[in-house]
Amino acid sequence: MAKDENTKDSEALLPARLELPSKLFILPLGGLPIFPGIFTPFMVSNNEDIKVIEEAYKTDGYIGFVLLKEDKKNPGAADLYSVGTAARIIKKINLPDGGLNLFVSTISRFKIKKVISESNPMVCAVEYLEETGTNTFEVKALTRALISEMREISETNAIISEEMRMNLSTVEQPGKIADFITSILNIDKTEQQKILETLDVRKRMEKVLVFIKKEQEILRVQKKIQTEINDRVEKSQREYFLREELKSIQEELGIAGDGKSSDYKKFSEKIASFKFEGEIKETLVEELAKFQLLDPHESEYNSLRNFLELVCSLPWNDTPMEKFTLQEAKKTLEKDHYGLEDVKKRIIEYLGVRKLKDDTKGAVLILVGPPGVGKTSVGRSIAQSMKRPFYRFSVGGEHDESKIKGFRRTYIGSMPGQIIQGLKITKSRSPVFMIDEVDKMNASAQGDPSAALLEVLDPEQNSSFRDTYLDLPFDLSSVLFILTANTLDTIPRPLLDRAEIIELNGYIDQEKIEIAKKYLIPKTLSKNGLKKNQVKFSRDALVSIATEYAREAGVRNFEKLLDKIIRKIVLEVQEKDGGKTSDVKSLFENKTFSVEQKDIKKYLGIPYFDESSIKKASVPGTAIGLAWTSMGGDTLLLEAVSFESSKAGLVLTGQMGDVMKESAQIAFNWVKQEAIKQGIKESKWFEENTVHLHIPEGATPKDGPSAGITMATAFMSLLKGKIIKPHLAMTGELSLTGQVLPIGGLREKTVAAKRNGIKTILIPKANEKDLEEIPEIVKKGIRFIPVTDVREVLKTVF
Repeated sequence: MAKDENTKDSEALLPARLELPSKLFILPLGGLPIFPGIFTPFMVSNNEDIKVIEEAYKTDGYIGFVLLKEDKKNPGAADLYSVGTAARIIKKINLPDGGLNLFVSTISRFKIKKVISESNPMVCAVEYLEETGTNTFEVKALTRALISEMREISETNAIISEEMRMNLSTVEQPGKIADFITSILNIDKTEQQKILETLDVRKRMEKVLVFIKKEQEILRVQKKIQTEINDRVEKSQREYFLREELKSIQEELGIAGDGKSSDYKKFSEKIASFKFEGEIKETLVEELAKFQLLDPHESEYNSLRNFLELVCSLPWNDTPMEKFTLQEAKKTLEKDHYGLEDVKKRIIEYLGVRKLKDDTKGAVLILVGPPGVGKTSVGRSIAQSMKRPFYRFSVGGEHDESKIKGFRRTYIGSMPGQIIQGLKITKSRSPVFMIDEVDKMNASAQGDPSAALLEVLDPEQNSSFRDTYLDLPFDLSSVLFILTANTLDTIPRPLLDRAEIIELNGYIDQEKIEIAKKYLIPKTLSKNGLKKNQVKFSRDALVSIATEYAREAGVRNFEKLLDKIIRKIVLEVQEKDGGKTSDVKSLFENKTFSVEQKDIKKYLGIPYFDESSIKKASVPGTAIGLAWTSMGGDTLLLEAVSFESSKAGLVLTGQMGDVMKESAQIAFNWVKQEAIKQGIKESKWFEENTVHLHIPEGATPKDGPSAGITMATAFMSLLKGKIIKPHLAMTGELSLTGQVLPIGGLREKTVAAKRNGIKTILIPKANEKDLEEIPEIVKKGIRFIPVTDVREVLKTVF
């Protein structure tokens, strides 16, 4: 299983005492103290506390939990008790609201010796405390007494779960038994702190035994009151008198009322307004009744309260409506994106059909293309054009289906999955959900996120989608799902079957220049504090950036380079002033700056690409092929050499996949047969020589059959000792009989060829129809030669 980047080493769950640091970051606790020897979730929402967690996590992951004497803002060392608990942060999860969900392993008690830094984050020198008197007969007797008394309580108290009983029976150390019982009993925080500070195990267990006796007395009073009330009420009035029972218990214990009754009223009214039926109504009535009976100090209270808050915040009764017009949608797409005509056309067609049917049902689209071509921004524009709320999350690298479907409510700190969270945030039943990087999900022991997505995306199932946390059916049929990916190869076939695929191809230099003028330059100027048109780039300067520094399929790197140039211009102006002007903004008022081609090298340094980086078949045995990858189209330089060897045959290097290796073997066998037939080489030559085929950039994996005719050309060039024509590339699968078979990704390959200065491209005859889908601006200046047989290829290239 891949290790999560926010997870410390699993072997550190129970670190040795010698590994504990002498200094700790201190996190003040406002609720109850935390005891050693447990592995527990921990929610952090306060910005000051988040800062402490981040600092501790960046160092060694250790942190000290210390209880506040009184709840207050910005507490100092004087506001803390002197004894706390040291813990190790095992896992840190960033929450959508900016908070953190931690999983910590508490290790040992400690005492603050000295405050090193009182400013946030607080750092203290600590002394770790050892328990005393653990192996006496009195301790053994007290241990049996504690377990026995707790069993009696658990049999009459439904709030103590079966899981807690199991945990109690598995704890072996007497001190930890006392700590565990203290943490689950309803004990005041000051009394819990006293137990934390008690190092003598016998004394600690005696204190805990007193609290157990008090709890038993409370349960006896509760039972007495319940009996008295049940004798007076009728069955039809039982629900009312259960509420009275709770009030009687509170009066007997002297507990003042709190805000729970107002929460109950709020939840009841909100749930009633939804007018639920069937399973949902029955479940929520049961949960509300349970919530009314729970004590606010019990751990399950907050968990149930969070659940009811989620239920009340979901858009159960929101009515989806199609408010857009095709003209507005088209205007939005045109305003936000240059080019991508095929993509815009397909989106408008899709919206037109929805408008005709007046259909508010959702759909699933997959936007596929290289990085930086605008997949995410296209999804956002679709949401804007449909006037729907937009919610985006990424599943790249995810290996836990709980990201999609949520965690079970039995775990403290559990939460719903991203689907339900998105509905809560957008407050709509018909938002646009963008799920990024669906091609980068992985299955693991925690489940398969792609399998969880199947239920979410299937229109036959998602009308009653069940999140694991919510555990109630919710209708997702009106949600428009937009998935993004760099390649379809790693997406499961059942997932693809549920979606309509829209391909976004890479940009050529002319398109990049227009995108820079209309979108990137204004955006970058605003980002760096300058006004529109305050920095003007000449067309030659933009061409230079596109051809010498940013040849990738997208425009993300192009934008970074523009940002770098504008930053240097801003710095130049301020350095020239020498700090004489206090108001820096005045230096840029009513001033414009121009960037010419000659300035590019000054701002960006030596070009990343030049004529030497353009791939050329300049010696015999080399040929230029075209490939398609998840990053867009690319050109491949194939190199072949021969040498005498006792082990004659074919050697392949350059991280070729199985399919490409098979293509190489087919090409070699065909060329060998043809060379002997034409008298170029004798059969004895092949028995005495080894041919080595290599594709440079060996660290990059390569696969696919489309380099078949390129390999055959490289082999024939080697055997003839001839160089192929300049500015020529090719793509096509080769059969064993010499036929040239069709390939995919012709547009991306053509864009890559254009960037590499290719003038002639040999393509399979079967792909000639695909040329119609390639824009004229891409085909301009390139001659396409359709071929059906590899012999036609060899006649053309030499």
